[in-house]
Amino acid sequence: MKRAFIMALLCFAVFAPAVQAQMVQTVDHFPSQYVDARRVDIWLPKEYEADKNQRFPVLYMQDGQNVLNDDTARDYISWNAGNTAMDLAAQKKIKPVIIVAVWSTEDRYLEYLPEKALEYLTDNELKEAMEVAKATGSSKQKFMGNDYLKFLVGELKVYVDKTYRTLSDAQNTAISGSSMGGLISMYAAFEYPEVFGSAACLSTHWPVLFDENNTNPFDAVSKYMELHMPPAQNHRFYFDQGTKGLDAISLPYQKQIDELMTGSGYHKDVNCVSKVFEGAEDTEKAWRQRFDEVLLFLFEK
Repeated sequence: MKRAFIMALLCFAVFAPAVQAQMVQTVDHFPSQYVDARRVDIWLPKEYEADKNQRFPVLYMQDGQNVLNDDTARDYISWNAGNTAMDLAAQKKIKPVIIVAVWSTEDRYLEYLPEKALEYLTDNELKEAMEVAKATGSSKQKFMGNDYLKFLVGELKVYVDKTYRTLSDAQNTAISGSSMGGLISMYAAFEYPEVFGSAACLSTHWPVLFDENNTNPFDAVSKYMELHMPPAQNHRFYFDQGTKGLDAISLPYQKQIDELMTGSGYHKDVNCVSKVFEGAEDTEKAWRQRFDEVLLFLFEK
C-alpha cells in the first residue's frame, strides 16, 4: 500500500481543452522567499467583468494543475472547478467566487505536511517522511509546511487581494485540497484562523506516513488539532472520504476527527460536515463528481 501511494503522489504533478480559458489568468512563476516559484491560475467568474463594482469571495485550492484544466491534470481529468462554480452561480445556488489554483511542485509532500504535528513523531517516523519526500522527487532536506503557509498567506493572498476585487475577510476566504492537500488545508485554517474562515478537506490522508499498522502519525495530527482548534462560532469545515483504495484506510480516522470536531464545539451538518461517498476512491474523477457539494457548503447563498 505504501508503494501504491508513493506512485500516486508521483502522478500528481502530471499536466484541460482549457475550460473557460478566457476567464483564467496565469502567473507562470509566482516568486516566493519561502518556497520555490510555481504556477498559479486565477479563475474569474463571468460576473467579474459584468459588474466592475462587485467584490468576490475567494477559494484557494491545492494541486492547482488538477483543478481547472483537463490537459494539465493527473490522468487528464481535472476537478472541472471553474465550470462547476459557473453553473452553480448561474443557478443562484452559490455566490460567484474567484478560484485560485496553486500548483504543487516536486516538494509537494514536504510542503503539505502539518509541520507542528511533526513534533509528536519519533525520529524514525521523521526519517521515513523524508524518505517518502525523496521518493516523490524532492531534493529538500527540511519540512516546509510552515513556509508553504507563509507563501500562501503573506505573499499569494496579498497579491490576489491587491490585484483583484476580492472580499478579503476570513468569512469570505476558504481553502481546499484533497489527500495530502486536505491535510495542509486543515493546517492552514488552524494556523491562520484569522485568514481562512472555512476549509474543505477531501479524502484527507490522515495516516500521514502510509503505514496501516502505525497509528502514531494520525495521533500526532489529532493531538495538534485538539490543541489548536479554531473557534467554532466563526469557522466551518467540510470533510469527506470514499470507501475504496487509500480512502478506505483513511475513513476510520476521519470518524475520529469528526468526534474531535463535535467534542470541540462544532455542530454536525451545520458548521462541520463530514460525508462518505460509497465506492469512491482517491482520484480527481471522484473529487470532480462531488465538487458541487464543496461549493454549496462553502458559498451557498
